[in-house]
Amino acid sequence: MSGPDSASEDARPALDRFLGSLAARDASEHTRRAYATGVGQFISWLDAHPETGRDWRDPSRRQLRAFLGALDAQGLSRRSVSSRLAALRSFYRYARRQGWVAGDPWSAVSTPRVPRRLPAVLEVSDVEGILDAIGGTGPVGGKGSGPGDALLLRDRAIVETAYGAGLRVSELCQAHVADLDLRRGELRVLGKGRKERIGLLGAPAIDALRAYLDEARPALRSGVELPDPGRLFLNASGGPLTVRGLRYRVDRLFRLAGVPPGASPHTLRHSFASHLLEGGADLRVVQELLGHASLATTQVYTHVSPSRLRDAYRGAHPRASLETRPPRP
Repeated sequence: MSGPDSASEDARPALDRFLGSLAARDASEHTRRAYATGVGQFISWLDAHPETGRDWRDPSRRQLRAFLGALDAQGLSRRSVSSRLAALRSFYRYARRQGWVAGDPWSAVSTPRVPRRLPAVLEVSDVEGILDAIGGTGPVGGKGSGPGDALLLRDRAIVETAYGAGLRVSELCQAHVADLDLRRGELRVLGKGRKERIGLLGAPAIDALRAYLDEARPALRSGVELPDPGRLFLNASGGPLTVRGLRYRVDRLFRLAGVPPGASPHTLRHSFASHLLEGGADLRVVQELLGHASLATTQVYTHVSPSRLRDAYRGAHPRASLETRPPRP
Protein backbone atom coordinates (compact mmCIF):
# COMPACT_ATOMS: atom_id res chain seq x y z
CA MET A 1 0.00 0.00 0.00
CA SER A 2 1.93 3.07 -1.19
CA GLY A 3 1.04 6.39 -2.74
CA PRO A 4 -2.78 6.28 -2.49
CA ASP A 5 -4.71 8.90 -4.43
CA SER A 6 -7.07 9.23 -1.45
CA ALA A 7 -7.11 8.17 2.19
CA SER A 8 -10.16 6.00 1.57
CA GLU A 9 -8.49 4.00 -1.21
CA ASP A 10 -7.07 1.43 1.19
CA ALA A 11 -8.46 2.73 4.52
CA ARG A 12 -12.06 1.76 3.72
CA PRO A 13 -11.23 -1.91 3.11
CA ALA A 14 -9.21 -1.87 6.35
CA LEU A 15 -12.18 -0.37 8.18
CA ASP A 16 -14.49 -3.04 6.74
CA ARG A 17 -12.19 -5.79 8.01
CA PHE A 18 -12.01 -4.11 11.40
CA LEU A 19 -15.81 -3.96 11.65
CA GLY A 20 -15.96 -7.59 10.58
CA SER A 21 -13.65 -8.51 13.45
CA LEU A 22 -15.96 -6.71 15.86
CA ALA A 23 -18.93 -8.66 14.56
CA ALA A 24 -16.98 -11.89 14.97
CA ARG A 25 -16.44 -10.97 18.63
CA ASP A 26 -20.19 -10.40 19.07
CA ALA A 27 -19.84 -6.65 19.53
CA SER A 28 -23.23 -4.97 19.61
CA GLU A 29 -24.69 -3.26 16.56
CA HIS A 30 -24.53 0.04 18.48
CA THR A 31 -20.77 -0.40 19.07
CA ARG A 32 -20.09 -1.29 15.44
CA ARG A 33 -22.09 1.70 14.22
CA ALA A 34 -20.30 4.08 16.61
CA TYR A 35 -16.88 2.78 15.58
CA ALA A 36 -17.74 2.98 11.89
CA THR A 37 -18.80 6.61 12.40
CA GLY A 38 -15.70 7.58 14.38
CA VAL A 39 -13.13 6.02 12.06
CA GLY A 40 -15.04 6.87 8.88
CA GLN A 41 -15.20 10.52 9.89
CA PHE A 42 -11.41 10.70 10.24
CA ILE A 43 -10.86 9.02 6.86
CA SER A 44 -13.30 11.42 5.20
CA TRP A 45 -11.58 14.38 6.87
CA LEU A 46 -8.21 13.29 5.43
CA ASP A 47 -9.75 13.15 1.95
CA ALA A 48 -11.25 16.61 2.42
CA HIS A 49 -7.88 18.10 3.49
CA PRO A 50 -5.32 16.75 1.02
CA GLU A 51 -2.96 19.61 1.87
CA THR A 52 -2.19 17.91 5.21
CA GLY A 53 -1.44 14.52 3.65
CA ARG A 54 -3.57 11.52 2.82
CA ASP A 55 -1.68 8.62 4.40
CA TRP A 56 -4.01 7.33 7.12
CA ARG A 57 -1.38 4.82 8.23
CA ASP A 58 1.01 7.45 9.61
CA PRO A 59 -0.84 10.71 10.33
CA SER A 60 1.21 13.54 11.75
CA ARG A 61 0.63 15.16 15.11
CA ARG A 62 -0.45 18.28 13.21
CA GLN A 63 -3.16 16.28 11.44
CA LEU A 64 -4.40 14.81 14.71
CA ARG A 65 -4.66 18.25 16.30
CA ALA A 66 -6.40 19.65 13.24
CA PHE A 67 -8.94 16.83 13.23
CA LEU A 68 -9.69 17.36 16.94
CA GLY A 69 -10.14 21.05 16.17
CA ALA A 70 -12.64 20.13 13.45
CA LEU A 71 -14.62 18.02 15.92
CA ASP A 72 -14.65 20.91 18.38
CA ALA A 73 -15.84 23.27 15.65
CA GLN A 74 -18.80 20.95 15.04
CA GLY A 75 -19.93 21.58 18.61
CA LEU A 76 -19.59 17.95 19.65
CA SER A 77 -19.78 17.21 23.37
CA ARG A 78 -16.80 15.87 25.28
CA ARG A 79 -18.55 12.53 25.47
CA SER A 80 -18.91 12.39 21.67
CA VAL A 81 -15.26 13.34 21.14
CA SER A 82 -14.21 10.65 23.61
CA SER A 83 -16.29 8.13 21.68
CA ARG A 84 -14.54 9.11 18.41
CA LEU A 85 -11.11 8.73 20.05
CA ALA A 86 -12.02 5.31 21.48
CA ALA A 87 -13.06 4.14 18.02
CA LEU A 88 -9.85 5.40 16.41
CA ARG A 89 -7.60 3.85 19.06
CA SER A 90 -9.33 0.50 18.70
CA PHE A 91 -9.03 0.67 14.91
CA TYR A 92 -5.31 1.50 14.96
CA ARG A 93 -4.59 -1.22 17.52
CA TYR A 94 -6.26 -3.69 15.19
CA ALA A 95 -4.31 -2.29 12.20
CA ARG A 96 -1.06 -2.69 14.14
CA ARG A 97 -1.83 -6.33 14.91
CA GLN A 98 -2.47 -6.87 11.21
CA GLY A 99 0.89 -5.27 10.34
CA TRP A 100 -0.68 -2.38 8.43
CA VAL A 101 0.68 0.38 10.68
CA ALA A 102 3.72 0.73 12.92
CA GLY A 103 1.81 1.96 15.95
CA ASP A 104 -1.19 3.82 17.32
CA PRO A 105 -0.77 7.56 16.65
CA TRP A 106 -3.73 8.33 18.91
CA SER A 107 -2.19 6.76 22.02
CA ALA A 108 -0.42 10.03 22.88
CA VAL A 109 -3.62 12.09 22.53
CA SER A 110 -5.33 12.77 25.84
CA THR A 111 -9.03 12.00 26.14
CA PRO A 112 -11.26 14.93 27.13
CA ARG A 113 -12.41 14.70 30.72
CA VAL A 114 -16.07 13.70 30.66
CA PRO A 115 -18.16 14.99 33.58
CA ARG A 116 -19.72 12.14 35.50
CA ARG A 117 -23.48 12.36 35.46
CA LEU A 118 -25.64 10.82 38.14
CA PRO A 119 -28.42 8.69 36.64
CA ALA A 120 -31.98 9.92 36.88
CA VAL A 121 -33.97 7.86 39.36
CA LEU A 122 -37.72 7.62 39.93
CA GLU A 123 -39.39 7.61 43.31
CA VAL A 124 -41.35 4.49 44.20
CA SER A 125 -44.50 6.62 43.97
CA ASP A 126 -43.55 7.53 40.38
CA VAL A 127 -43.39 3.85 39.41
CA GLU A 128 -46.79 3.29 41.02
CA GLY A 129 -48.12 6.28 39.10
CA ILE A 130 -46.92 4.78 35.81
CA LEU A 131 -48.72 1.52 36.58
CA ASP A 132 -51.85 3.45 37.56
CA ALA A 133 -51.68 5.27 34.21
CA ILE A 134 -51.71 1.94 32.39
CA GLY A 135 -54.79 0.71 34.20
CA GLY A 136 -56.75 3.91 34.51
CA THR A 137 -56.58 5.81 31.23
CA GLY A 138 -57.93 3.32 28.70
CA PRO A 139 -55.98 2.04 25.71
CA VAL A 140 -52.70 3.89 25.39
CA GLY A 141 -52.32 4.68 21.72
CA GLY A 142 -54.78 1.99 20.70
CA LYS A 143 -58.39 1.92 19.49
CA GLY A 144 -61.14 -0.39 20.54
CA SER A 145 -61.44 -2.54 23.63
CA GLY A 146 -59.94 -5.75 22.28
CA PRO A 147 -56.53 -4.67 20.95
CA GLY A 148 -56.39 -1.87 23.51
CA ASP A 149 -56.85 -4.26 26.43
CA ALA A 150 -54.14 -6.54 25.02
CA LEU A 151 -51.73 -3.63 24.74
CA LEU A 152 -52.50 -2.50 28.28
CA LEU A 153 -51.68 -5.96 29.62
CA ARG A 154 -48.50 -6.00 27.56
CA ASP A 155 -47.44 -2.54 28.74
CA ARG A 156 -48.00 -3.48 32.38
CA ALA A 157 -45.87 -6.61 31.88
CA ILE A 158 -43.11 -4.53 30.26
CA VAL A 159 -42.98 -1.93 33.06
CA GLU A 160 -43.16 -4.53 35.84
CA THR A 161 -40.42 -6.61 34.20
CA ALA A 162 -38.14 -3.66 33.40
CA TYR A 163 -38.40 -2.29 36.92
CA GLY A 164 -38.63 -5.62 38.72
CA ALA A 165 -35.57 -7.17 37.02
CA GLY A 166 -33.58 -4.08 36.04
CA LEU A 167 -33.47 -4.98 32.35
CA ARG A 168 -32.27 -2.88 29.43
CA VAL A 169 -34.70 -1.97 26.65
CA SER A 170 -32.77 -4.14 24.18
CA GLU A 171 -32.91 -7.10 26.57
CA LEU A 172 -36.69 -6.79 26.86
CA CYS A 173 -37.15 -6.67 23.10
CA GLN A 174 -34.86 -9.66 22.46
CA ALA A 175 -36.38 -11.87 25.19
CA HIS A 176 -38.17 -15.06 24.13
CA VAL A 177 -41.01 -16.93 25.77
CA ALA A 178 -38.71 -19.94 26.15
CA ASP A 179 -36.36 -17.79 28.27
CA LEU A 180 -39.10 -17.20 30.86
CA ASP A 181 -39.65 -19.41 33.91
CA LEU A 182 -42.62 -18.03 35.86
CA ARG A 183 -42.51 -20.84 38.42
CA ARG A 184 -39.00 -19.85 39.48
CA GLY A 185 -39.50 -16.15 38.74
CA GLU A 186 -36.63 -15.92 36.25
CA LEU A 187 -36.02 -14.45 32.81
CA ARG A 188 -32.84 -15.37 30.94
CA VAL A 189 -31.49 -12.45 28.86
CA LEU A 190 -28.48 -11.60 26.71
CA GLY A 191 -26.79 -8.39 27.86
CA LYS A 192 -23.93 -6.35 26.45
CA GLY A 193 -21.26 -8.43 24.75
CA ARG A 194 -23.87 -11.20 24.46
CA LYS A 195 -23.27 -12.12 28.09
CA GLU A 196 -26.07 -14.24 29.47
CA ARG A 197 -27.57 -13.61 32.88
CA ILE A 198 -30.72 -14.31 34.89
CA GLY A 199 -33.16 -11.52 35.73
CA LEU A 200 -35.16 -12.16 38.88
CA LEU A 201 -38.89 -11.39 38.92
CA GLY A 202 -41.05 -10.42 41.88
CA ALA A 203 -44.68 -11.37 42.37
CA PRO A 204 -46.13 -8.29 40.57
CA ALA A 205 -43.98 -8.95 37.50
CA ILE A 206 -44.88 -12.65 37.50
CA ASP A 207 -48.61 -11.85 37.73
CA ALA A 208 -48.35 -9.24 34.96
CA LEU A 209 -46.43 -11.59 32.66
CA ARG A 210 -48.85 -14.45 33.29
CA ALA A 211 -51.84 -12.23 32.43
CA TYR A 212 -50.06 -11.02 29.29
CA LEU A 213 -49.15 -14.55 28.16
CA ASP A 214 -52.60 -15.99 28.90
CA GLU A 215 -54.79 -13.21 27.55
CA ALA A 216 -52.91 -10.58 25.53
CA ARG A 217 -50.15 -12.27 23.57
CA PRO A 218 -52.46 -14.84 21.89
CA ALA A 219 -54.77 -12.00 20.83
CA LEU A 220 -51.90 -9.95 19.40
CA ARG A 221 -50.44 -12.78 17.33
CA SER A 222 -53.79 -14.22 16.20
CA GLY A 223 -53.59 -15.05 12.50
CA VAL A 224 -50.14 -13.48 12.11
CA GLU A 225 -47.17 -15.38 10.68
CA LEU A 226 -44.18 -14.23 12.69
CA PRO A 227 -40.55 -14.28 11.52
CA ASP A 228 -39.57 -14.98 15.12
CA PRO A 229 -42.63 -16.59 16.74
CA GLY A 230 -40.92 -17.12 20.08
CA ARG A 231 -40.35 -13.42 20.84
CA LEU A 232 -41.87 -12.51 24.21
CA PHE A 233 -43.20 -9.01 23.59
CA LEU A 234 -45.24 -8.29 20.45
CA ASN A 235 -46.45 -5.05 18.88
CA ALA A 236 -50.00 -4.09 17.92
CA SER A 237 -49.60 -5.78 14.51
CA GLY A 238 -48.50 -9.06 16.05
CA GLY A 239 -44.81 -8.71 15.12
CA PRO A 240 -41.84 -8.52 17.48
CA LEU A 241 -41.78 -5.30 19.50
CA THR A 242 -38.81 -3.15 18.49
CA VAL A 243 -36.64 -0.97 20.72
CA ARG A 244 -38.11 2.11 19.07
CA GLY A 245 -41.66 0.88 19.61
CA LEU A 246 -41.02 0.05 23.25
CA ARG A 247 -39.46 3.45 23.90
CA TYR A 248 -42.46 5.18 22.32
CA ARG A 249 -44.94 3.29 24.50
CA VAL A 250 -43.07 3.79 27.76
CA ASP A 251 -42.36 7.48 27.02
CA ARG A 252 -46.10 7.92 26.42
CA LEU A 253 -46.87 6.30 29.75
CA PHE A 254 -44.35 8.53 31.51
CA ARG A 255 -46.09 11.63 30.15
CA LEU A 256 -49.51 10.34 31.18
CA ALA A 257 -48.24 9.61 34.68
CA GLY A 258 -46.62 13.04 35.04
CA VAL A 259 -43.13 11.62 35.49
CA PRO A 260 -40.51 14.40 35.79
CA PRO A 261 -38.91 15.43 32.45
CA GLY A 262 -35.67 13.72 31.54
CA ALA A 263 -36.80 10.21 32.45
CA SER A 264 -36.57 7.47 29.83
CA PRO A 265 -37.35 3.74 29.73
CA HIS A 266 -33.76 3.14 30.91
CA THR A 267 -34.63 5.13 34.05
CA LEU A 268 -36.58 2.08 35.24
CA ARG A 269 -33.30 0.16 35.29
CA HIS A 270 -31.56 2.97 37.20
CA SER A 271 -34.43 3.03 39.68
CA PHE A 272 -34.23 -0.74 40.15
CA ALA A 273 -30.56 -0.46 41.19
CA SER A 274 -31.01 2.59 43.40
CA HIS A 275 -34.03 1.19 45.23
CA LEU A 276 -32.22 -2.10 45.87
CA LEU A 277 -29.29 -0.27 47.47
CA GLU A 278 -31.60 1.93 49.50
CA GLY A 279 -33.26 -1.24 50.76
CA GLY A 280 -29.93 -2.59 52.00
CA ALA A 281 -28.85 -4.84 49.12
CA ASP A 282 -25.12 -5.57 48.79
CA LEU A 283 -23.38 -3.66 46.00
CA ARG A 284 -21.94 -6.82 44.46
CA VAL A 285 -25.39 -8.41 44.36
CA VAL A 286 -26.70 -5.38 42.47
CA GLN A 287 -23.70 -5.62 40.13
CA GLU A 288 -24.58 -9.24 39.34
CA LEU A 289 -28.25 -8.45 38.78
CA LEU A 290 -27.42 -5.56 36.44
CA GLY A 291 -24.84 -7.60 34.54
CA HIS A 292 -22.06 -5.03 35.01
CA ALA A 293 -18.56 -6.29 34.24
CA SER A 294 -16.98 -3.82 36.67
CA LEU A 295 -18.05 -2.89 40.18
CA ALA A 296 -17.02 0.69 39.41
CA THR A 297 -19.94 0.94 36.99
CA THR A 298 -22.38 -0.08 39.70
CA GLN A 299 -20.91 2.27 42.30
CA VAL A 300 -22.52 5.29 40.65
CA TYR A 301 -25.79 4.21 42.28
CA THR A 302 -24.32 4.69 45.75
CA HIS A 303 -24.33 8.44 45.13
CA VAL A 304 -27.90 8.95 43.98
CA SER A 305 -29.55 9.04 47.41
CA PRO A 306 -28.25 11.84 49.66
CA SER A 307 -30.95 11.01 52.20
CA ARG A 308 -29.53 7.49 52.59
CA LEU A 309 -26.05 8.89 53.20
CA ARG A 310 -27.42 11.42 55.66
CA ASP A 311 -29.28 8.75 57.63
CA ALA A 312 -26.16 6.58 57.77
CA TYR A 313 -24.12 9.55 59.00
CA ARG A 314 -26.62 10.47 61.71
CA GLY A 315 -26.86 6.90 62.89
CA ALA A 316 -23.14 6.15 62.95
CA HIS A 317 -21.09 9.27 63.71
CA PRO A 318 -20.63 9.96 67.44
CA ARG A 319 -21.15 13.71 67.12
CA ALA A 320 -23.83 13.73 64.41
CA SER A 321 -26.72 13.64 66.87
CA LEU A 322 -25.38 16.08 69.49
CA GLU A 323 -27.56 19.11 70.06
CA THR A 324 -26.13 22.41 68.93
CA ARG A 325 -24.67 24.26 71.85
CA PRO A 326 -24.34 28.05 72.10
CA PRO A 327 -20.82 29.35 71.51
CA ARG A 328 -18.67 30.10 74.54
CA PRO A 329 -18.47 33.79 75.47
